[in-house]
Amino acid sequence: MSRYQRGDRAAFRQLFERYAPRLRRTMLRGLHDREVADDLLQQTFLQLHRARADYRTDASFRPWIYTIALNVKRSYFRRVGRRSEGALAIDPASIDGDPDELMAARELRQAVATLPAAQRQVVELFWFEGFSFPEIAGVVGSTHGAVKVRAHRAYKSIRATLERQGVTEPGQLAYLGRLAP
Repeated sequence: MSRYQRGDRAAFRQLFERYAPRLRRTMLRGLHDREVADDLLQQTFLQLHRARADYRTDASFRPWIYTIALNVKRSYFRRVGRRSEGALAIDPASIDGDPDELMAARELRQAVATLPAAQRQVVELFWFEGFSFPEIAGVVGSTHGAVKVRAHRAYKSIRATLERQGVTEPGQLAYLGRLAP
């Protein structure tokens, strides 16, 4: 990003190639429309271009671009007047094929979709984007402690939802255990 700030156009291409696939997945969560997700992705990189002078070189780039992306996505949902559906992209093929785990993954998607937006966002950033809690705090504009509280409440809610749905066997909940911090 420092090179791009200094006018290196090739640096922008490198940033795009590195972050676009990850950000596209983030945009698709809750949208289910690739065209809209791609438009939001383009808007994210346009905002990155416009805000390039504001980037602090002593800050981590990944939380900065995710903050831009999530703000673009929130603006989209405000414009269309509805909330994200909140479906998660858990690839069942990434699970070892155990039927209990496949069932739990489907049930987990449904459970996470019922979370309030703030909790869902923390879970998605932690589980699927690999952010640390301090990074998530920076992205969502909150404190580290508040993010941990959101995560804890989300995990309790997910576990309760899964238990209500009959996902109570240790093998079924093992998948959730691998995702929790």
